[in-house]
Amino acid sequence: MLDVFTKVVAQSDKQGQLVSNSQIDALLATVKEGARRTDVVNRISSNSSAIVTNAARALFAEQPQLIAPGGNAYTNRRVSACLRDMDIILRYVTYAIFLGDASVLDDRCLNGLRETYTALGVPSASMANSITKMKEAAIALANDRTGITQGDCSSLIAELSSYFDRAAAAVS
Repeated sequence: MLDVFTKVVAQSDKQGQLVSNSQIDALLATVKEGARRTDVVNRISSNSSAIVTNAARALFAEQPQLIAPGGNAYTNRRVSACLRDMDIILRYVTYAIFLGDASVLDDRCLNGLRETYTALGVPSASMANSITKMKEAAIALANDRTGITQGDCSSLIAELSSYFDRAAAAVS
């Protein structure tokens, strides 16, 4: 996992070139966007418990068979495991948005997740649905401009959305 600055330097070094003006401009834009990224991460992190819990409640309301006897989330232990996994995915999405790079999400969270869930009998469509519900809540929080750095965040919201979409696709 490399941050954007390290990647630019490593790429230039590999090519035996100085960092170009366009690369410097892109890095400056990243710095200017940093306050908004931090605001989004703080909003999601400080509300992570509610995001996960509410997404799980909505999922179980839509699919009560999951928590019924014999369901994949039946028993407190299985519900806890489901909530834990949702929390881990949300945490790695926040790491990715903070860094502006999906590699941390892919490398440390999503690689092999589908195979693990298949082996455990976790219904992939339900897990993807829970990630979509977390995405909706996180985007609503990130779009609330009250008390945070002002400016256009449309590209940042699109990036955040893409990380959730990536996670949902990885489990389905």
